[in-house]
Amino acid sequence: MIFFLFLPGVLGAVPLESPKGIKRVISHLHCHSDVVTDFDFSPFDQQLLATGSADKIVKVWRLLESGQDLSSSPHVTLGPEGSRVEVLLFHPTADAVLASAAGKAVKIWDVEQQQILTELEPHLNWVQSLAWKPDGSLLATSCQDKRLHIFDPRAKSMACQTALAHKGGGEARLLWVNAEGCFLSVGSNQVMEREVCLWDSRRLSSSLTSITLDASPRPLVPLFDPSTGLLVLAGKGEKVLLCYEVQPAQPAMAEVHRCFLETRTQGVAQLPRLALDVTACEVMKVLQLSDSAVVPISYLVPRKATHEFHKDLFPDCPGNIPAASAQAWWAGDNTQVEMVSLDPAYRPSLGFLSACLPHLDQDSQHPLSAHMEAGDQAKDLDNSVGSSLSSPGSSVASPSSTAPSLSATSGFYSSPSQRSLQNILGPSSAFRHVEGAVLPRSTHITNLRGLSLTTPGECDGFCANRHRIAIPLLATGGQVAILELSQPGRLPDTPMPTIQNGAPISDLCWDPFDEQRLAIAGEDTKIRLWQVEPTGLQKQLLEPEVVLRGHTEKIYSIKFHPLAADVLASSSYDKSVRIWDVRTGRQELGLHGHTDQIFNLAWSPDGCCLATVSKDGKVRVYEPRKAGQPLQDGPGPKGGRGARVTWVCGGKYLLVSGFDSRSERQLSLHQAEALAAGPLATLGLDVSPSTLIPFYDVDTSVAFFTGKGDTRVYVYEVVPEAPFFLECNSFVSCDPHKGFHFLAKTACDVREVEIARALRLRQTSIEPVAFRVPRVKKEFFQDDLFPATQVWWEPALPATAWLKGANKQHQTISLQPQDMTSVSQVPKEAPSRKYLPSSVYLKEKSDEQKKEELISAMVAKLGNRDDPLPQDSFEGVDEEEWE
Repeated sequence: MIFFLFLPGVLGAVPLESPKGIKRVISHLHCHSDVVTDFDFSPFDQQLLATGSADKIVKVWRLLESGQDLSSSPHVTLGPEGSRVEVLLFHPTADAVLASAAGKAVKIWDVEQQQILTELEPHLNWVQSLAWKPDGSLLATSCQDKRLHIFDPRAKSMACQTALAHKGGGEARLLWVNAEGCFLSVGSNQVMEREVCLWDSRRLSSSLTSITLDASPRPLVPLFDPSTGLLVLAGKGEKVLLCYEVQPAQPAMAEVHRCFLETRTQGVAQLPRLALDVTACEVMKVLQLSDSAVVPISYLVPRKATHEFHKDLFPDCPGNIPAASAQAWWAGDNTQVEMVSLDPAYRPSLGFLSACLPHLDQDSQHPLSAHMEAGDQAKDLDNSVGSSLSSPGSSVASPSSTAPSLSATSGFYSSPSQRSLQNILGPSSAFRHVEGAVLPRSTHITNLRGLSLTTPGECDGFCANRHRIAIPLLATGGQVAILELSQPGRLPDTPMPTIQNGAPISDLCWDPFDEQRLAIAGEDTKIRLWQVEPTGLQKQLLEPEVVLRGHTEKIYSIKFHPLAADVLASSSYDKSVRIWDVRTGRQELGLHGHTDQIFNLAWSPDGCCLATVSKDGKVRVYEPRKAGQPLQDGPGPKGGRGARVTWVCGGKYLLVSGFDSRSERQLSLHQAEALAAGPLATLGLDVSPSTLIPFYDVDTSVAFFTGKGDTRVYVYEVVPEAPFFLECNSFVSCDPHKGFHFLAKTACDVREVEIARALRLRQTSIEPVAFRVPRVKKEFFQDDLFPATQVWWEPALPATAWLKGANKQHQTISLQPQDMTSVSQVPKEAPSRKYLPSSVYLKEKSDEQKKEELISAMVAKLGNRDDPLPQDSFEGVDEEEWE
């Protein structure tokens, strides 16, 4: 069976094999009340499945054989644990011994007795990975404190070896290579470059060897085959599989092959060796889970003699009969699993059923949900639609082979079909195929120098309006450069005129209603407003137009009101939010109630409310004109590294980007009127030190997320019902950006179906990036993607009216060019018949006439045998053209 995550608390299951002509079915296993975090099959009993969840429970299930319904209730419940279950792993030699990691604790369970055999010494941080030594004597763990640990669970002293594995903050995973004590660790270094290290458990002072791959925040999923020494690395969200040959004796790791895939990887799994097609010289098979299909990828060693068993490629491997019971292993039994041959003529056919759970039959089964059809056109598992991707000269380590070459072939696993899997995984976004593209170099601003990279994590790093860009510089005194969007090209080598703020900059933003006014928040507790001439900055600006004073500690973020002119909100390390009338330079309102640093604030679309997210783990909503205390508050991100908040879905929901307790970046959606209930949905993304900066397009409900120093922009459509986040194509660049700022909707080229345009700040340049939705009829205005947009650059009411309680909304304008017709107004073409019905030709004709006409038509269709073939008229090429 192939298992994959479905909905929170639900696993989807698809049979690995299905008889020809029989449609595969997809079953639901409703196993937990919260998100399923990990699951593992017993290496011996194919019906035994362990699942762990965020509900802090471990459950062990007895499933029926392929093609039958799943179990409706767990037969063993273990726990509850102290925190959410992170990792589960069955023992490699003993029956029904299960290791679980939850938070900082690791426990070894006897499933049959439903008791804890031992609990390992607590780790200093969250456990990320577990790995049993092949002989079952040791257990290795990786931890968020960047260290790896090796335990002997049966030793009374619980001896533990530790070593610093990877210095980066990314997720680390472990895999044992052999029974002699070598193992692999996969993680990242200090500069977030992914790396693989080979270790000897007997000497943990340093790794035996290591390889550095690339800089990416995506964690690598390692798969290893000890019989061939092949290591396959898959990055979530990537389209490539890396294959290395590991040789512990030398020690060395050599790249063998790269398999380029058609779709992005959402998950990956390895088939057991007993499931390989040995007659086709298949030495390893990997299953890739994409957004809409399961793709099998076979690693083959080409041999002249096909459909024969090559013993040199397939040494004996551990069988499916455990060597000991849980109690025997715990008492010290070190018996190893009996080795079996992979030769089909000698392969054992009997399966093993563990005694820890009763065997189920069809009569005792009570499925919770009915099966769903998996597709209309079932195909065989190995029906390949791709071509073989070979790597000349690569080798697979085997006892007596002489450097055979290795190839990988991939084919779409058609059961479940793409359409059915899409139905199972939920609705898809109309913007899922959005493409981000950097515009031509003629639109870039180049030769930037001396950029400041020290602004707070919640600051965008730079800001722009419809006409110009403001960029903080590294020079002393808080200098800001002003660049004109209408003047792309290379900047002069001579110094440019700048704004001299007089204090280091913590945040800056343009006034949406006065495109010459720039507000700059300084670390000296002051907010300065500067007026730039309409023609641009021609000389050094030394004196601000207005200075706002009132905060007692340095300011963290500032934000203009979206509707009322001259209204500005600011937050400070003094734990207060102040609302100013910048026309008079006075503080008009104050908001309180925070117990720690305020990370970010955001005005609601109607301008009535203001939301904040704070380091104290709370999200708050205020009505500033009614009270200085929060109207509502609720749980926010648990991590204290930073967060951003924005209003979505018409102002009824709050979208928060932050970190969880394990420093993983996450998105959470909250109902603005019920914050105390907690987030409606939470989505984990990756591990990275930078805060995700959101941009939400109110016209399309599409949200963009990226951080300073990232190479990827995540794109999601946010909807007010499950699953809440609809993933779209991400924009990926080859090098990290220093900032990403989105422009007004009026900057988009609607003729190219451009739904968003942004400016990408690099170390020495600024590049416009266009996000476009592929459409066929681009000659028509795509009014389904471009509703009337708000005239946000004109104030709806003055500051005095808003402060007195008045409310008003922006007017809207159409983005449709006058010379374009809406695609919704294009009349649909009526389907036309290419041929008249047969009744026209056969009407009022005798049977003999009908027969003659039918024979004549068939002869005309087949043609004359004496006629020349089309290729007979082809002309050749001159001899020199072949060269």
